Amino acid sequence: MSQTYLTRIGGLIRDARRHKGMTQSDLAELLGTSQGAVTRIEQGKQNLSLDMLAKIGDALDSEFVSLGHSGPQHLRIVGGQKLTGSIDVKTSKNAAVALLCAALLNRGRTTLRSLARIEEVNRILEVLASIGVRTRWLPDSSDLEIIPPAELNLDDIDVAAARRTRTVIMFLGPLLHEHDSFQLPYAGGCDLGTRTVEPHLAALRSFGLEVTATHGFYEARSDRSVNPERAIVLTERGDTVTENVLMAAARHAGTTVIRNASPNYMVQDLCFFLEKLGVRIDGIGTTTLTVHGVAEIDVDVEYSPSEDPIEAMSLIAAAVVTDSAITIRRVPIEFIEIELATLDGMGMKYNLSGEYTSANGKTRLVDLTTIPGPLQAPTDKIHPMPFPGLNIDNLPFFALIGAVAEGSTMIHDWVYENRAIYLTELTKVGAKVQLLDPHRVIVEGPTRWRAAEVMCPPALRPGVVVLLAMLAAPGTSVLRNVYVINRGYEDLAERLNALGATIEVFRDI
Repeated sequence: MSQTYLTRIGGLIRDARRHKGMTQSDLAELLGTSQGAVTRIEQGKQNLSLDMLAKIGDALDSEFVSLGHSGPQHLRIVGGQKLTGSIDVKTSKNAAVALLCAALLNRGRTTLRSLARIEEVNRILEVLASIGVRTRWLPDSSDLEIIPPAELNLDDIDVAAARRTRTVIMFLGPLLHEHDSFQLPYAGGCDLGTRTVEPHLAALRSFGLEVTATHGFYEARSDRSVNPERAIVLTERGDTVTENVLMAAARHAGTTVIRNASPNYMVQDLCFFLEKLGVRIDGIGTTTLTVHGVAEIDVDVEYSPSEDPIEAMSLIAAAVVTDSAITIRRVPIEFIEIELATLDGMGMKYNLSGEYTSANGKTRLVDLTTIPGPLQAPTDKIHPMPFPGLNIDNLPFFALIGAVAEGSTMIHDWVYENRAIYLTELTKVGAKVQLLDPHRVIVEGPTRWRAAEVMCPPALRPGVVVLLAMLAAPGTSVLRNVYVINRGYEDLAERLNALGATIEVFRDI
């Protein structure tokens, strides 16, 4: 490497280290080298191998040097193999994104333990860094430390990162108490007046927030003299709208009643976290929440989000489609009971351990061991409902399970426009899926799976459904451009390989 090139790389490494809030000693410890070596690297005075560059990139969670990996990531799957062994359910993606937004309420240090290290989290961290929030992954862990600045610099927000996550709408609740006016980018297709956005804006008007859309941005104005005069009744029992109102209510120095609130898992995690910030919340786990907010929050706090019931369902579906006996540890049983009851009705057998508690001290966990055996299609359609009903994000896995069962299974996704269409991608690996309309499909089973090359659907759960089907298909399949899977799952290919799958991650040369 030329001296000029080494100096440029050294400067990038130094900046990435400082951005993470790490010392040279911290980085040296992660790399297994000396502080002096790190100093020489940052000064451009030490030659670097490609292996060392890759290690530094991993340590700093930064692709500051491209080693020919700028293209999309793909998976090559050798299917038709049974899975064996045990696997832990990781912490919740949806809780992680809510807690990252809620950290903006706190002027003190927030430490989130065992956070999901996924692309969705990375995008939010990029947005937070751009407005002045210091974040760093603590050494040898998935624990994230978050330290806010004295004042957020919203003018420098990373627009590109914000547009790659729909989570940015949940910045509205935390920011309205601090800023008279501000601007936030929104993701394409998420325009004002749509089903997913209008309930947020209607509810937050009770706190004096008015939002208009101009050229791809939310233009927000906050009148902090306005306070909720009566209970806030949500027009839909949505998870993110409930979280947004909770975060607004947390900094309102008074009592806010939220009716038709979602009691889902990520909302409960947010409530438990807000309680650690000093906010009292009555009715957690019900559809009526009473929030006793505080005007200022400045505490050093630690919190561990609970395990992800959607990932738990993904792993159950992996066992079913491959006809495998595996043990899935740390399953949040309260949030998957309806799914298990539905599987009971289809003839699935499994064993449950006794209950124990998640690291948050609240959520009930069990270990679940699957027992292979034939399944029958359910007599009625399978459809989602707000918690405690069958989770909307778990619905696509029942299309996969229905493809294994004997008979016809109707899947009715009444919540999302057009997501059911993505389930027809299963036909490319041998399933018989008939699309009735944008919300309903019929799946005929059992299926003779076959290997194929498929472009990953642009929706997270249908993408994972196709991946799991490929595990069952004898031969070699390819799933192309799996960024959407990496948004919501951490090291999924590696973890399935530990159970006996054969999945290779690769990129085009």
